[in-house]
Amino acid sequence: MLFIWFLLFSYMVTTSTSLDSLAMGQSIREGDTLVSAGGIIEVGFFSPGNSTRRYLGIWYTNVSPFTVVWVANRNTPLENKSGVLKLNERGILVLLNGTNNTIWKSNISTKAVNKNNPIARPLDTGNFVVRNGEGTNDDNILWQSFDYPGDTTLPGMRLGWNLETGLERTISSWKSVDDPSVGEYSGKIVLRGYPQSFEFQGTRIITRAGSWNGLSTVGNTGPSRETTQKFVLNEKEVYYEYGLRDSSVFCVVTLIPSGKVQTWYWTTQSRNRQLVSTGDRDPCDQYAFCGANGVCNYEGNIPNCECIRGYAPKSTDQWNIEIWSNGCVPRNKSNCKNSYTDGFLKYTNMKIPDTSSSTYNTTMNLEECKNSCIKNCSCTAYASLDIRDGGSGCLLWFNNLVDMRKFSQRGQDLYIRVPASELDHAGHGNMKKKIVEITVGVIIFGLVITACIFMIKNPGAARKLISKHYKIKQKKEDVELPTFNLSVLANATENFSIRNKLGEGGFGPVYKGTLIDGQELAVKRLSKKSGQGLEEFKNEVALIAKLQHRNLVKLLGCCIEGEEKILIYEYMVNKSLDKFVFDETKRNLLDWDKRFNIISGIARGLLYLHQDSRLRIVHRDLKTSNILLDANLDPKISDFGLARLFVGDQVEANTNRVAGTYGYIPPEYAARGHFSMKSDVFGYGVIVLEIVSGKKNREFSDPENNNNLLGHSWRLWTEERTMKLLDEVLEKQCVSSEVIRCIQVGLLCVQQRPEDRPNMSSVVLMLNGDKLLPKPKVPGFYTEIDVTSEANSPSENHKLCSVNELSITSLGAR
Repeated sequence: MLFIWFLLFSYMVTTSTSLDSLAMGQSIREGDTLVSAGGIIEVGFFSPGNSTRRYLGIWYTNVSPFTVVWVANRNTPLENKSGVLKLNERGILVLLNGTNNTIWKSNISTKAVNKNNPIARPLDTGNFVVRNGEGTNDDNILWQSFDYPGDTTLPGMRLGWNLETGLERTISSWKSVDDPSVGEYSGKIVLRGYPQSFEFQGTRIITRAGSWNGLSTVGNTGPSRETTQKFVLNEKEVYYEYGLRDSSVFCVVTLIPSGKVQTWYWTTQSRNRQLVSTGDRDPCDQYAFCGANGVCNYEGNIPNCECIRGYAPKSTDQWNIEIWSNGCVPRNKSNCKNSYTDGFLKYTNMKIPDTSSSTYNTTMNLEECKNSCIKNCSCTAYASLDIRDGGSGCLLWFNNLVDMRKFSQRGQDLYIRVPASELDHAGHGNMKKKIVEITVGVIIFGLVITACIFMIKNPGAARKLISKHYKIKQKKEDVELPTFNLSVLANATENFSIRNKLGEGGFGPVYKGTLIDGQELAVKRLSKKSGQGLEEFKNEVALIAKLQHRNLVKLLGCCIEGEEKILIYEYMVNKSLDKFVFDETKRNLLDWDKRFNIISGIARGLLYLHQDSRLRIVHRDLKTSNILLDANLDPKISDFGLARLFVGDQVEANTNRVAGTYGYIPPEYAARGHFSMKSDVFGYGVIVLEIVSGKKNREFSDPENNNNLLGHSWRLWTEERTMKLLDEVLEKQCVSSEVIRCIQVGLLCVQQRPEDRPNMSSVVLMLNGDKLLPKPKVPGFYTEIDVTSEANSPSENHKLCSVNELSITSLGAR
């Protein structure tokens, strides 16, 4: 018996060991790890996320949360815990499965291997190295993980090219947190022209960090106090590398499955990983957002594009409604014979253009660079190659200038070629022109003062004047909409085939369309029997075309031919929220983190509509079917057919034409046609309670008290049984305090009296803060029975009607 216990104990010891290196003929298996000399890095087997598959990986020891930085067999997982890693006599690492088949192996080195002497060792830097014998000289490295990055870059890791061997070092995202196989996003150095860094989605460029300017890549800030940056460009190598100044600080940069590049820091003291850069991007970060020869400026959370001097929008109609991707073209063709009469305008704080078609010279100064450009008819701009110490070197651009941006502080000087006439236009010495400008300015100032006095004394008349002006302006813009041909849309949707139908909205069906180039669209075709006429249709286009926010659906264009009225949106692969949260199978895909992200995203989108956009808009038809989900399950508010614009200081309005969807419209709107931003707040509150519970407000009936979802939620709240509302599939996935806070916010939003409901700026703060929230009052107990009785009241002059989940409208004078 003692002998058996001894054997078992020996087996347990041998199956859980930690080594600092792997010599030829040695191996590690499940439970074994290789640990770096300083105890910082570990190599072994792990399972990512919720997966049960096994992978050989590199991670940091004792860091929370678990931080994997490299995976060997990312595309060929082990299906069980049978993996064995060996080092053979040729210095090759071999990963075997339970049937002794090779799952993965390191590349064969071209260097001669000392007999019986190769050794594999993890380093404190995060590099896993196979050397030709002992020692630290780089010349005896046979293979290293730093040459084959995964989704994470580490200090000292080189991204770029070894031009002698042809080795390219790129990073690529995981497919998901549970699947480390190569995802759709990648980051790489492109050698064409002057080398620069891009991020790709498949083969499509999505953003450009850009070329090196001596301090950093042009799209990023320079080195910080904690980090150093380095770029090497010579006959042998082209690569980018970053480092750390403090050895007690750790930093990793990861390309996550959604395509964001996130930066994490921690120290030897804390060992708790902290996110210091979320990787969020603004619209100007999107590659070529303003098209060719356009400059993007992002101020006040609003992107704006301008053509460079001497250029005009290629499509004025689309440019006027802020669709800028077609870019700008020269006003006049350059006459090469007069090229020496051309000049250059200096643009400061710039993200310089894509250098793919550029040439460069490291020895020229800025004046020599200018002369080189002016001599070449095709040269359109020049800049210093290195901005340090006043600038040195020369970059020349030819033909179009793409992906430019104006920064408020960082960036560099860019000199853009313009005809002499444009230089005169920008001149400073025309005294007559100055006199005219001063005179006009004085007149305008006087008119503004007069107008202000008039508006203070006659606020009602002023509001009517503003409203009238906006309607006139909107009518002028009606003819400037981006349009698609009906034949193109019919072909894209297979003649509006039922197979391509995505759903049915209040004003007509929505179809999936695919253009010839593969671009996917959502095509909303206005039903001839719907209540939405040309006015509502143009209203939806005019409003959405002016809105830019990550949580609003993007309008791509429209079509008006004969009786056909069609809207074209970006396609959302996951369709609408109701298809997930109310579906018995798909609701399992929405864990609590995703649901909270959706709740927060909708709130941010509404805040933008109500307060942060240049227009103040009430949506009037918020519901789960009008919340679309993109590939990452991020929410986007859609369907603006019923939206109303508020002008000036207007905060509420009345209508005899009640529109919306039962279960989401508030009592004051259904009963009296009174709507305001608080109407949207009510609809938002209903959506929050539906997301938390997984139940529809209209279809839910509490068996004990016959309450709808709002009444049921209120009763559970008052009885301090709030967590009973939570969708049962989430019970083990969430923090109860966060769930209760969301439910409380939802109940605050659906209170009976509009004045008791919070505004959306307060909602956003409530969701993301930890302060004590006010107690909600009684909600609008809003069931279909209540609506019917109110609708049939002889004191009301409007009628309510509903068809399934469609938006409701009743024709009448607005």
